[in-house]
Amino acid sequence: MINSKILYPELSYKIVGCSFEVFNEIGGGHKEITYHKAFGIALSKIPIPYQENLYYPVKFNDTTVEKGYFDYLVDEKIVVELKSRDVFLKKDFEQLTNYLNNSKLKLGILIAFGKTQVKYKRVLNTILLNKEKEVTGSADSLHS
Repeated sequence: MINSKILYPELSYKIVGCSFEVFNEIGGGHKEITYHKAFGIALSKIPIPYQENLYYPVKFNDTTVEKGYFDYLVDEKIVVELKSRDVFLKKDFEQLTNYLNNSKLKLGILIAFGKTQVKYKRVLNTILLNKEKEVTGSADSLHS
């Protein structure tokens, strides 16, 4: 049974499943671009819309000050960021958090393809979710 307080549980499960499918097929130790291409192939086999290398501008006073690119945006709901390393770094979480804040999306999934395993972390846009909670007055919290 899937926990109803988890944000997009079924979609998240499918995304993470794609990462394990990729790792089981090609293994560890590849460049990030290799995992990126393979992940796209795995995503294309399931009936979920996605966009690759999606451009988003960071604006200040209506002027673009930075150009960013999501690795994947799945079903217009979840940002997926891929890494080729054994551990997550603080800058990986900061990058994904910035993507979520700038896109006004609620959930991101950080996936690291290491030498011996694949790891993932769900990252919530807590700023957006807290604002929604204040507006709705909901006492329920969502889990990553």
